Amino acid sequence: MIAFIQGRVVESSETSVILEAGGIGYEIFMTGSAIEKAVRENSEIRIHTYFHVREDAMQLYGFLTRDDLQMFKLLLGVNGIGPKAALGVLAGLTADELRFAVLSDDSRTISRAPGIGKKTAQKLILELKDKLSLEDAFDKKLAHVQEETVQANNMDGSREAVEALVALGYSSTESLRAVRSVTGVEPDDVEGLLKAALKNL
Repeated sequence: MIAFIQGRVVESSETSVILEAGGIGYEIFMTGSAIEKAVRENSEIRIHTYFHVREDAMQLYGFLTRDDLQMFKLLLGVNGIGPKAALGVLAGLTADELRFAVLSDDSRTISRAPGIGKKTAQKLILELKDKLSLEDAFDKKLAHVQEETVQANNMDGSREAVEALVALGYSSTESLRAVRSVTGVEPDDVEGLLKAALKNL
């Protein structure tokens, strides 16, 4: 029903964030690491959501990537696993780790996730194995590694620009804010970032 919500995080707890979008605050349940990343994001953020309806409650579960959302939906298809348990699995394992654990019959790794015992882990492997392929698991892992490399390289340019502004006498907070507000400049173009950031200061 709701594929994603784009907005700004205005509040957070250990289990959820409040995302403000269009004047409405949506409470979205997420893993701890996803909450941390969402809170760190200064600009608008897109959260892929799953709308869970039961007799006594309607809840939104959120993920920073479509891949995590797809794995969450796969986990919900396993008999006896509800949204909280599925979120617990993804809190303990990345989507890539979970795929490889299922494909290699590694119930020990899966049972490390909060609230998942050995029997549930074995059932999970049994029910998910036919829905996953090793080729797809490798393709997705490779795509994620490349994405992380690009992000790390982009961060290098921004970091250098921030450090240069600090050396010029600006505070680290205003330097970071100025660099983050730059648009239309390649993330690895340190000189371009620096010039544009100086205009913002």
